[in-house]
Amino acid sequence: MSDSATMSAAQTAANNYVTTIFQKIKEKSPGEVEFQQAVEEFLHAIEPILAQDSKYEKHGILERLLEPERFIQFRVAWLDDEGKVQVNRGYRVQFNSSIGPYKGGLRFHPSVSASIVKFLGFEQIFKNALTGLPIGGGKGGSDFDPKGKSDNEIMRFCQSFMTELQRHIGPDTDIPAGDIGVGGREIGYLFGQYKRIRGAYDAGTITGKGLPYGGSLARTEATGYGVIYFTVEMLKSIGESFAGKKVVVSGSGNVAIYAIEKAQELGATVVACSDSSGYIYDKNGLDVELIKELKEVKRARIESYLEKHPTASYEANGDIWSIPCDIALPCATQNEINEAQANELIRNGVIAVAEGANMPSDLQAIAAFQANNILFGPAKAANAGGVAVSALEMAQNSSRMSWSFEDVDNQLQLIMQTIYQNSSSAALDYERPGNLVIGANIAGFKKVADTMISQGVL
Repeated sequence: MSDSATMSAAQTAANNYVTTIFQKIKEKSPGEVEFQQAVEEFLHAIEPILAQDSKYEKHGILERLLEPERFIQFRVAWLDDEGKVQVNRGYRVQFNSSIGPYKGGLRFHPSVSASIVKFLGFEQIFKNALTGLPIGGGKGGSDFDPKGKSDNEIMRFCQSFMTELQRHIGPDTDIPAGDIGVGGREIGYLFGQYKRIRGAYDAGTITGKGLPYGGSLARTEATGYGVIYFTVEMLKSIGESFAGKKVVVSGSGNVAIYAIEKAQELGATVVACSDSSGYIYDKNGLDVELIKELKEVKRARIESYLEKHPTASYEANGDIWSIPCDIALPCATQNEINEAQANELIRNGVIAVAEGANMPSDLQAIAAFQANNILFGPAKAANAGGVAVSALEMAQNSSRMSWSFEDVDNQLQLIMQTIYQNSSSAALDYERPGNLVIGANIAGFKKVADTMISQGVL
């Protein structure tokens, strides 16, 4: 049999294996559409390595990798300000610990479900592996909505949530952090309850803490800055930079704010951002300090931006991806860009898309970007800066040291550059040059899978 025929047979075998595995996932996880979507993208991305090396099928890596090591669901009962009992559902998925303790954020949002938590935890495995740091994949959260709640209600909820979660976490076991709906306020309440129950100051148990009690400088900025550092590397590959570029950023939370800040520092004009109610457009460039005040201090709607910048415009429930731009940074939530929106961005001249949120582009949107040779940075690579600095926070906690902002930021830049280089190299090694979806998935998978093989059947 010729080499090409052998390769074709290997590719067919890999495709059949992937198809069989995905069918099993759909049967075992019915209705978990977000988890299925994440798995489908991953499986097709790693087909080249499966075709080249049969050891992963021989050792049942996919069968083991796609099944969480542990999935925890629990009731969270708490009292609102009227003295009425409220009940929410809490989750923690401990997906894979082959290269380190479980690490991943907590999300408080009405959309949180088993499917959401599993998709986020699954993606976290490879995102964490790409950082080069010894952390495994996990995620958690609750369908609790912090919006409209008083500080006391949020405190009582967090205390009840942690009363259950604390038995499953620890600095060498599972280290939660923040995510959507879980910022510094929530982390403080969660850590305080953990400390009270455990009777010990295990600062390394939770990351994203306030600076006075073990937090890290640059953690607040990390995910947003990291997206920009990754995009810088993508742009370099075609001889471009942020200077003079028009940028659109969805969202106005932590990731979006600091992506805007860093993009502007690098010479871009960021003209739009959004929240769940709509988007603002300012052709002169967004006032990021005002957005910080509105969102981090006042917790106000983005529409309030117009009070100080009346020449800007606000579009309620508008499609931010209809705005022409050179660089698009989806930093809001999953599946916010569909195929039609991707094609509109392409028609309007976008040259690069980097995902600041988790899985913000659906599979058809990604295919459209790739078919049109748009630079595309997948979330598991582009937004790994947050968890990278969380791991650096853990290192500081272990050593009882606090590093300077510059030291942490320099390490973040190096990590994001390395993630890009490893993803790009893996894509090239498997004859998919420039395809960072394939490159990031293969680079992350190979590290985790080879470790699993070396540790035996667990």
